Amino acid sequence: MDLFGGLINALWTTVSYGVPFLFVLTIVVFVHELGHFQVARWCGVKVRAFSIGFGPELVGWYDRHGTRWRIAAIPLGGYVKFEGDESAASTPDRDRLAAMSEAERAVSFQGQSISKRAAIVAAGPLANFILATVIFTAVYASEGRQVLLPVVGEVTQGGVAAEAGILPGDRIEAINGTAIGSFSDIIRVVAGSAGEKLDVRIARDGKPMDIVLVPRMTALDTSLGVQRRGMLGIRASLDPAHRIQQTYSIPGALREGVAQNWMIVEQTMGFFGRLFTGREYLDQISGIGRIAQASGETAKLGFVALVVWLAYISTSIGLLNLLPIPVLDGGHLVFYAIEAVRGRPLSERAQDFGFRVGLALVLMLMLVANWNDVIHFATKLGWGA
Repeated sequence: MDLFGGLINALWTTVSYGVPFLFVLTIVVFVHELGHFQVARWCGVKVRAFSIGFGPELVGWYDRHGTRWRIAAIPLGGYVKFEGDESAASTPDRDRLAAMSEAERAVSFQGQSISKRAAIVAAGPLANFILATVIFTAVYASEGRQVLLPVVGEVTQGGVAAEAGILPGDRIEAINGTAIGSFSDIIRVVAGSAGEKLDVRIARDGKPMDIVLVPRMTALDTSLGVQRRGMLGIRASLDPAHRIQQTYSIPGALREGVAQNWMIVEQTMGFFGRLFTGREYLDQISGIGRIAQASGETAKLGFVALVVWLAYISTSIGLLNLLPIPVLDGGHLVFYAIEAVRGRPLSERAQDFGFRVGLALVLMLMLVANWNDVIHFATKLGWGA
């Protein structure tokens, strides 16, 4: 009976995490590839295949332009394959290109100008940013946003704030000269500033005070596993007087949506910057398992929460695809920039080498991320040391 109950529980966990994850990932991938697809069509490029997923085809059909639309067995990504492409990563099929007629080359991806190729490649990440902005805008315009004012409700004994003399009731008004409007603003600034001096202005009983705080790196257990971030050792005030429901006009919601997108970009780029300088750790990178877990946990909060999570993932996927790594969109854009400067593309040998290195880097990143997941879940199950 215990074995049967364990199997049922494992199945339910898989479904409750897997379905929201696939919902989020499928929409993000579809919109990303649709960006490439639509701009390619506008540029006159023939699209041979539009695939959601990799591997064996489950369902497929041709549209009137001859594009094969397919849903594949491994739903962990997708691709658009253009005329002249050898693979889903848009590496050129040089034998095919050499044998093309002038008319065929004119509708191939490689036969386009640098500006058109760059536009087609950049359209995928741009579509992700647009999707996220539309979602944030729609949510803010329809539901508004609850804002916790930057008032301290609790100070952790032995924390940075306690040592500096911050008291419950203090209001944090500015950090490094930037106005603070909500408690989430404090978290955003402090999270990536561990070990750095912050000039903080607080108001106590209406009187301003200036202090210097140095956030302390702290490990937190989250739905994505243990995450390290800078913390001051304070909690927001839960007094109803310190909580407001912010409403937005459509233009105002759009501004907030763009700002939210930019905040995700800043945080992600800040993380990679700290990672390369040794101030972050590779175990912070989450793989499929923890992202699926976070999707399932978010879905429990309701459909709107899941859609907002989708927007976060969309921006993150768009940004990661712009990293200057060959096989990713950003790597292709680097190649086109070099081609524009040199007046001719890199040699075939150099491009092939770049694609191999890029593929190795991407596979290594995936391996690290998913190994982190294995360690995370093994620890949760009590299999760790």
